[in-house]
Amino acid sequence: MALDYNEVAKTWLEGDFDPETKCKIIELRNSDPAMFEDAFYRNLEFGTGGLRGIMGVGTNRMNKYTVGMATQGLANYMKQHVGGPLSVCISYDSRNGSKEFAKITADVLSANGIHVYLWENIRPIPLLSYSVRSKKANAGVMITASHNPKEYNGYKVFWSDGAQITSPVDKEIVAEVAKITDPSMVKFVPGEENGGIELMGKEMDDKYFNDVLSLMLSPEVREKHNDIKIVYTPIHGSGVRIVPEALSRLGFKNVYHVPEQDISDGNFPTVISPNPEEPSALKMAIAVADKEGADIVMATDPDADRMGIAVRDDSGHMVLFNGNQTGSMLTYYILTRWKELGKLDSSKYIVKTIVTTELIAKIAESFGVKCYNVLTGFKYIADVVRRFEGKGEFICGGEESYGFNVGEYVRDKDAPISCCMVAECAAWAAEQGLTLYQLMQKIYAEYGYRKEGLVSLVRKGKTGAEEIQKIMVDMRANPPKDLLGSPVIKVVDYLDTEATGLPKSNVLQFFDEAGDVVSVRPSGTEPKIKFYFGAAGADADEKISRLKDQFVK
Repeated sequence: MALDYNEVAKTWLEGDFDPETKCKIIELRNSDPAMFEDAFYRNLEFGTGGLRGIMGVGTNRMNKYTVGMATQGLANYMKQHVGGPLSVCISYDSRNGSKEFAKITADVLSANGIHVYLWENIRPIPLLSYSVRSKKANAGVMITASHNPKEYNGYKVFWSDGAQITSPVDKEIVAEVAKITDPSMVKFVPGEENGGIELMGKEMDDKYFNDVLSLMLSPEVREKHNDIKIVYTPIHGSGVRIVPEALSRLGFKNVYHVPEQDISDGNFPTVISPNPEEPSALKMAIAVADKEGADIVMATDPDADRMGIAVRDDSGHMVLFNGNQTGSMLTYYILTRWKELGKLDSSKYIVKTIVTTELIAKIAESFGVKCYNVLTGFKYIADVVRRFEGKGEFICGGEESYGFNVGEYVRDKDAPISCCMVAECAAWAAEQGLTLYQLMQKIYAEYGYRKEGLVSLVRKGKTGAEEIQKIMVDMRANPPKDLLGSPVIKVVDYLDTEATGLPKSNVLQFFDEAGDVVSVRPSGTEPKIKFYFGAAGADADEKISRLKDQFVK
């Protein structure tokens, strides 16, 4: 709901806020009325990725007050709904402000009598998730805005299972946060209550390495082909030490770096966007690969939960794999090895999101493995793992947006183990005389060629949010009758929970007779609406281009 932004800004100017904040509010009001409105017209809310926004003054911005008030709301919720001594793990990435926001979060929680386990320095989301489970903490907080531009930061809340919060807990925490209307309501400094702050470091790292690397599948071929040349870049993020050490522990000897991008810098100076989905983000790493004659390029985003790769095609050129291709290849490799090792039975399963390629489902079916479809967001994959804990075993799962995980130690996307699994898969393919590119072609030959595409329309501010809402309303009122002339045979509206059996979500999907699918959803974390395209058949590449023209004007 839109707020009276002038009145809200007035409460900040007259309230218990520091002089620097008040000066910035006045400056913003005088210099940029549109941004001033955007900063105060609403409160930041939890979406699919938690609390995320541009850093700056205002209720719709990430700053020490919104972080403090969110943390106080979290503390209040925990004290009301969680029994026994309380504890929270906190980590943060390399973004500007992340360390300071993590310290504020730790101080507020401690001031509320909640014990804090704080990582001593930047660590990826997978280690935050792992530490929550290892410490048997009640919750976790990760300060990150994932792959967003440098102006952004965020605040992700994890629950006791190590997964990001889902309904109803997320909405209940939001309700508690909404009750914190002034910084005077926040316990920024410990008084009589003091939960204490305990640092985590190498000891927890070692536990993580020992557990997740126990999930690897092919030690013999890994040892035989440990000379595979790999280039890795953290794109200035938190994977800088963890990923190379994990690859080293697996025995891979030739891991090359991009020195300029090993520098942890929240300004991300060498890239336009620190997003491994963007080809430009891998440009410097590919240059190193060409110089060193490397076979594989791996890149992780700032919080190191997502991974992008590039591999050499048959002509020796580096080509980028998208998240669907990497997820399909890893699923095929893992299920093949599980079958060879005699580990598959009816209790084993994989999970993918509704906008992720159907190729993964076809691969699972061929191995007799159940594949669950869930809403967009890895927290829904983790929710399936939680529900089946003790009843079945999660093999692996992924989403098209470059997130993948293996096993149950971590309950979120895990780029370090994904990088390790890609490297091991490359060794396994090499044992068969194949490159990763050739392995992907083999998979297409066996299961049929599919191509996916994504278009994101960015619509910023209040008017942008209204435009996105109108697109969804119009599409529900007038759904397409065909996809490129092929009749639409099924429309799925994920607001209809009875029909989908999934939580309510503002997503539409259109399926046609030819096996193509178009999905439309507003982003839960960014000011954009996303169009996902999936096409089947030899002409799938050309169909994707035409589907984009049909839907995105």
